[in-house]
Amino acid sequence: MKKIVIIVAGLVMMSACQNHQETANRLQQQVDSLQTIVDNKDAELNDIVVTMTEVQTGIARIAEAEGRVTVADGSQESASSREIIRDNMEYICEAMRQNRELVAQLREKLNASRFKADKLKKLVDGLQAQVEAQDMRIQELQASLAEKDSTILAQTGRIDSLSQSVASLTEVSKEQAGTMARQEKQLNSAWFVYGTKAELKEQGILKGGDVLKDKDFNKDYFTEIDIRHVKDIKTYSKSAQLLTTHPNDSYMLTKDGNGYYELHISNPSRFWSVSKYLVMQVK
Repeated sequence: MKKIVIIVAGLVMMSACQNHQETANRLQQQVDSLQTIVDNKDAELNDIVVTMTEVQTGIARIAEAEGRVTVADGSQESASSREIIRDNMEYICEAMRQNRELVAQLREKLNASRFKADKLKKLVDGLQAQVEAQDMRIQELQASLAEKDSTILAQTGRIDSLSQSVASLTEVSKEQAGTMARQEKQLNSAWFVYGTKAELKEQGILKGGDVLKDKDFNKDYFTEIDIRHVKDIKTYSKSAQLLTTHPNDSYMLTKDGNGYYELHISNPSRFWSVSKYLVMQVK
């Protein structure tokens, strides 16, 4: 009888142990399931927070690039500043595209999440509002830059036109200056020669007692002078007379220390008014 009681007691104890183990196993499964849910929620939340941080970082970098474009736009126009503006605008457009995609991903993650958090949704709404406001500023900035480019293009066209006009006027001015210089030289040029009677005849300057009777004489035998500067002409001769006609009160024939005659022109404009050629016969 005692053996039977012992066996029954043993069976009861074994059964109790088995029931306890099964209960413990079920509780552990529930704990593991709850932990999995918590871990999944933590992973979801962490993923959302990481994405939100990326959006905030993008907004800050875009704002910084906006500042660089504004500074470059206000500086003196140059090839380097235009390069800075172009590079920053390309960066801004790409960053805006990425931010819009990230905000869309946030919306999808929140909608697919197994928990709802009003505060988190408000944060995402705020980020989306910032991105949209930034997008509007970028569009305004692009429009402003496009308008400026159009203005610069028009100004460049006007500058090119003015440059061409200035170049044309400069060329005309050079031509006029050259013409005036030639005319001035011609007005102030005169030619003189002195020689014996035989020499003058030989050069066709003196014919039958007439001086420069026709144009058939050797012009190369004459010396060209500027009447504004040359007022004294030496003959290196002790006998000299003027064969061409010149007002008597506009010159003097005097002798130097060696007894050689020298012509002094006291009134050049009057002296050369009758003829621009001076012929003196010497011995």
